[in-house]
Amino acid sequence: MSYGVSAALQAAVFQRLSGDRRIISLIGSAVFDAVPAGVVPQTYVTLGPEEVRDASDRSGAGAVHRFTVSVVSEAAGFGAAKTLAGAVCDALEGAALTLDRGHLVGLWFERASARRTGTGGAIRQIDLRFRARVEDD
Repeated sequence: MSYGVSAALQAAVFQRLSGDRRIISLIGSAVFDAVPAGVVPQTYVTLGPEEVRDASDRSGAGAVHRFTVSVVSEAAGFGAAKTLAGAVCDALEGAALTLDRGHLVGLWFERASARRTGTGGAIRQIDLRFRARVEDD
């Protein structure tokens, strides 16, 4: 197994999301690798947890990465969050990302979970789970 491609995959996902025109039109530059301290925008996207499993074979090292991208919004209702979550899916699903190390074999949407969080359920959060198959060159 190789976990060596993980940083390159994360960087490519971040770059794709932060450079997507539709996402920019919805939230500007509010795409974060980690939520910043202090005041945050009303609606934003953040990269979340990742699980990695070996997918090596005779041809070389590889891995399956399951990672979460979260859409968080204080806007009333789920409408704004769902619109943004759709844009995130459109930007990532099937994307041909270029990695600084290794290469992406495929990227697929797996599932989503929408819920209310925060005091009194004032925050809407949609966690989008993706699966990426990578090979380390």
